[in-house]
Amino acid sequence: MASIDTTILPFEEKPLYVPSLEEVCQVLASGLTSNFETVQVEVVDCPNLTEDPFHLAGQGLNGNPTLLEIGGPPYLLPHVDYTKLYDLVSISERSLNVTKKEFLAIGAGAGPYPLVDSNCEGMFNLKVHANGHVLSESHLARVTPDRKKVLLEKIPNTETRCALLGNIFLSEGKPGKVLKVKCKKRTGNKDFIASVRTTLEQHYGERTVGMGGVFLLKNGKAKQHVMSPFSETPIYTEDELNTWLNFFDMSATLIAVGTLVTNECDLDLRLQHFHSFSRHGEGGHYHIDTTPDTVEYEGYFNLGNKIVRVDKPVNTHKFGRD
Repeated sequence: MASIDTTILPFEEKPLYVPSLEEVCQVLASGLTSNFETVQVEVVDCPNLTEDPFHLAGQGLNGNPTLLEIGGPPYLLPHVDYTKLYDLVSISERSLNVTKKEFLAIGAGAGPYPLVDSNCEGMFNLKVHANGHVLSESHLARVTPDRKKVLLEKIPNTETRCALLGNIFLSEGKPGKVLKVKCKKRTGNKDFIASVRTTLEQHYGERTVGMGGVFLLKNGKAKQHVMSPFSETPIYTEDELNTWLNFFDMSATLIAVGTLVTNECDLDLRLQHFHSFSRHGEGGHYHIDTTPDTVEYEGYFNLGNKIVRVDKPVNTHKFGRD
């Protein structure tokens, strides 16, 4: 099945509030202590994220940083819309207003189900060169027929589609200054990303701040889900959704990519969405660590200048966004 013609998709764009990295560093260094025993936040030169342990397709997170949200859970629940297949390359080019220019796209979404003839999670991680060549380090995760195990697979360079929904951080993949956030021993009840997001939300209020990047679960385990094959019956409630999803405890080291935003700014946004992959065959949708006493996170993030909303559902709902 072909992807939707990008030129006919509705696009909405809004600027984000962009404080200095130094200011955000101070806000997070103070606020994250309510959820973690050890917190270290710095403004640093971005490490080369193509190298171990990150394995991203591009080196950095700088150059026209943009948050991109495509589709949404209403295209999955209560009924799946099989027509919602999106080409990340053409959507990213339109969002960045570039052609024949290098960019990096990383984030979370529903995987390209036609590739494996099954619903799947997508960990999108691709670099597009100026000549159009695609380097994909993307992965997908799906469950075995008995729903007891996860299969993590590399997505080939020739497959650049996501299905149904996606939250992608776009940039030119350049080196530069970024936020480095390290946290150990969770003492509160919020996951790592929710702790970052709510700290920013409490400080900036109605001003919308957005971030994207990559974090490592360096030690411990995390609760993550992988979707089942598409449901033949409608899913109307959170309980029905959680029965359909498959939850696993997955072990470090996990490499998670995605975005967060402090409010919906009238765009019907998903406030946070990160998916992880690994070098040991595990991956899925990140929820929270399950080993708070020993957990260790290390993340590298950049602030988005704008958010681009693509194909916002006309008929929407609020469940299935955890």
